[in-house]
Amino acid sequence: MSYPNHTVEKIGGTSMSKVHELRDTLLIGAREDLYHRIFVVSAFGGITNKLLEHKKSGTPGVYALFSNDDNAHGWLDALTEVADAMRDAHRVVLEHSADIHAADEFVRERIEGARSCLFDLQRLCSYGHFKLSDHMLSIRELLSGLGESHSAYVTTLMLQRSGVNARFVDLSGWRDESEPDLQERIKMGLEQVDLNTELPIVTGYAQCREGLMREFDRGYSEVTFSTIAASTGADEAIIHKEFHLSSADPKLVGEGAVRKLGHTNYDVADQLSNMGMEAIHPKAAKILRKSGIPLRVANAFEPEDPGTLIDEKAAETPQVEIVTGLPVTAFEVFEQDMVGVKGYDHGVLEVLTRHKVRIVSKATNANTITHYVDAPLKAMRRVERDVMKAFPNAQVRMNRMALVAAIGRDLEGLSTTERGLKALRTGGVKTLAVQHVPGSVDVQFLLSQDSQDAAIRILHEALVEEGAQTSKSEASDHLRVA
Repeated sequence: MSYPNHTVEKIGGTSMSKVHELRDTLLIGAREDLYHRIFVVSAFGGITNKLLEHKKSGTPGVYALFSNDDNAHGWLDALTEVADAMRDAHRVVLEHSADIHAADEFVRERIEGARSCLFDLQRLCSYGHFKLSDHMLSIRELLSGLGESHSAYVTTLMLQRSGVNARFVDLSGWRDESEPDLQERIKMGLEQVDLNTELPIVTGYAQCREGLMREFDRGYSEVTFSTIAASTGADEAIIHKEFHLSSADPKLVGEGAVRKLGHTNYDVADQLSNMGMEAIHPKAAKILRKSGIPLRVANAFEPEDPGTLIDEKAAETPQVEIVTGLPVTAFEVFEQDMVGVKGYDHGVLEVLTRHKVRIVSKATNANTITHYVDAPLKAMRRVERDVMKAFPNAQVRMNRMALVAAIGRDLEGLSTTERGLKALRTGGVKTLAVQHVPGSVDVQFLLSQDSQDAAIRILHEALVEEGAQTSKSEASDHLRVA
């Protein structure tokens, strides 16, 4: 399945809540050609949190309440709240009463269908032969699909009312008894679409044999997006966000100090993901990279701006492109007998993997292994217990820290480590450790957790702002010599 000369574009959840503002700019605007584009949409902002659980706070949604249900009232009320939130969301986007009525009916049919399904499953599992735990992943997938189906349907209605030949492409598998793999599901959804005359609005969730949430959980919409781009041979994949991919958080360093990246590569994108600042899910980036498709991260509300292009090209000049930070826990295992003995590293890693702890960075010496991890203290206490069982003579220490990274495609010859350490010392921030692997795209500074914001500001000024001025000066000197 391949379509010539087209792009595949994704709109995130926060931007989707303002999709009516994007109608006359990003989606339609002054474009001569409305078509040759495939749009993949997330659920309206906050809807997936209500369906599953809040991504940041962990507040339970329908799924979490259903999985811990002692009585039906909790998840039933939560599902009713989801329906109300969906109706509120599409009333902001839609203007015509007929469209609002159609969207209301869509919500009613999907929510009532999900409600009946959950009731039936509870009754079935009241018999001893069936275990609810065996079906929870399927329930998570079913609920996730409700959000994207709703937003895609509503966006299609909005565009059709504006004279665009938009087509709703539902990959959620609603009431579909077949069980295709992801490639087959995408082919089934798009095979009748004519990109010359139609604008497909596609759900970010795709029901498939592999089970997207089993491997990607909340990153499934970007995997769907990148797989569609690879399957259709897109010229470019574009993610529309509410902001530009910038050299630092403008709230920390100031709007006037940050710089739009403009151009970077997939190595930098992977490192940003590792730091919890995802330009795109790393598995989705891998799909695009393998297919040779460049990714563009653009500001949805500045459609005239090209945003930042991510591809495989090397940097024209070495530079620090971005400074970002992440709170981490330093999980340190000391064992005097570790020297020259194999198995310790593997044993600690096995425990961390079993408890699904995300490793951000790592350091070792003769008798100490330290993993810098992104995980709650509760999970780390369980890890500590299991490591002590495996290595009863070991000493385990845990410290909350901050990892601040200076990242760039090419850091060769910039003395980033030395300059960064000097700037932090001058700024009164104590560096507890520093890591830089030759040829890597980042230098990592380990600091006390309460120093993170200050360190980002200091390093951004020293390595990005002053670095850019130095590059301009060197270029000017070169021109004078020439």
